[in-house]
Amino acid sequence: MAATVATLASGPFTGRRVGSAGGAAGRAWLAQHLADLGATVTLEPFQVRFVPEVYTVPTVLWHDGSTTRRLAFGRDVAVHLASADQPLVQRGDLAVAGAGDPAGRWLLVPAGMTLFDAYGHAHGALGLLFGRGVDADGWHYTMLAGPNPGPLPILTLDTATHTTLLAAAQTGGWLAGNTPIRRLDVPATNLHGTWPTTTPTDSPTDSSAVADGDVGTDAGTEVLLTAHYDGVGDHPGLRQPAAADNGSGVAVVLEAARVLAGHLPGGTRLSIALLDAEEAGALGSAHHAAQLRATGATPLVINVDGAGNLHQAAAVEAGGPAHALLAALDQAGRHTGLPLVAGPVASDNRRYAAAGLAAVGIGAGMAGYHSPADTADRVETATLTAVAKLVVATSWLASTDPATLQSLIGDKR
Repeated sequence: MAATVATLASGPFTGRRVGSAGGAAGRAWLAQHLADLGATVTLEPFQVRFVPEVYTVPTVLWHDGSTTRRLAFGRDVAVHLASADQPLVQRGDLAVAGAGDPAGRWLLVPAGMTLFDAYGHAHGALGLLFGRGVDADGWHYTMLAGPNPGPLPILTLDTATHTTLLAAAQTGGWLAGNTPIRRLDVPATNLHGTWPTTTPTDSPTDSSAVADGDVGTDAGTEVLLTAHYDGVGDHPGLRQPAAADNGSGVAVVLEAARVLAGHLPGGTRLSIALLDAEEAGALGSAHHAAQLRATGATPLVINVDGAGNLHQAAAVEAGGPAHALLAALDQAGRHTGLPLVAGPVASDNRRYAAAGLAAVGIGAGMAGYHSPADTADRVETATLTAVAKLVVATSWLASTDPATLQSLIGDKR
């Protein structure tokens, strides 16, 4: 699993943004990996519109009355998702939104003022400057899903820089900057792997092999393991490896599939979906969930998004008719010794649940979220192992008689 994460986070895959050459390279590598595991591999293309791309390093300089300083892209400054595309560097005095004439000026937006209200104070302004927190490593977060572009260039500044420029606005400071961001319509592709259905004679029948559960033979059961393989992509001059998010989740479901293929209780089908465009709004899972609903398929969905840094307990979110699946997950956690806690897992599991499928999402932490700090060396092998064991045990127990399982962690229906 660690080797899988390291490969996906390597330079040739360039952050694996949907529609990028790095995403296509990652998908080709994963397709071969699935084939080597004995899966029948299929590709399912679809289109994604308006994916934001910062296409060159923005130039941002500011002057405090005596010294001109350049802001570092990714650390001091980033381009807001709602920004208009402005490739030309524009210079103007600093001012505060809502105070004085905005024409020809860069407006610092006070904390607590919304984007909508800032637009109301920005007639004739060169652009808007918002304060924004950075992560523990000092990086701005990169996002692909968000608001549509508006009428003005917009930059985000780390909160310390924003405060400094607020002071400079009172003493005649100026800023020169651009916002080179465009929206692209791009191809996306989900990657599917399936294995032959086991038969009762293929499968062990000793219930001691699992955690006090009777092995069932429900021929209708299908277990679908999912994880998104796309990342937010590299910025010009900034590698964003996407190791924990979500190379770690991909590594876990691949390893779980390797262990489970051909060995689930008789009649259980195993499939895997490696999903594209999660970072652009969970669009790959929305596409797949609609296909499943149209065909009447009802797999039990186990989604992993982030298996890099486990802190005490893994977060679990259940949706759809997931009582039995959640009960299996709960028993699997006790069987493997991994504590579970109900918490938000805002990922592809929600798209499957919205389509009426039993779905659980598992999240076990990630360092360097959506930034250059999401590197392979920060993904803990112990966390990968713990989550893989959980997925294997859950898949096995979900194939048994659900009447024997009781959940302790949620689904009060």
